[in-house]
Amino acid sequence: MTRTLDLMAATWRKSTFSDGGPNNCLEVADGVPDLVPVRDSKTPTGPTLFITTPAWTAFIDGVRTEAL
Repeated sequence: MTRTLDLMAATWRKSTFSDGGPNNCLEVADGVPDLVPVRDSKTPTGPTLFITTPAWTAFIDGVRTEAL
């Protein structure tokens, strides 16, 4: 099954792990059930990755572990 998500009204936020540099601009949108939309803020009309919530949680946990 394929579903189309309308993200035109989505509120995007920059990841707290982005350092604000010109090449590190990861943004995520909240409020999409079971998925975390991810995009490059430099190309907001470009492709969006949809990552499952459990996979996103595992990714964030891994980043936090490496940051320690």
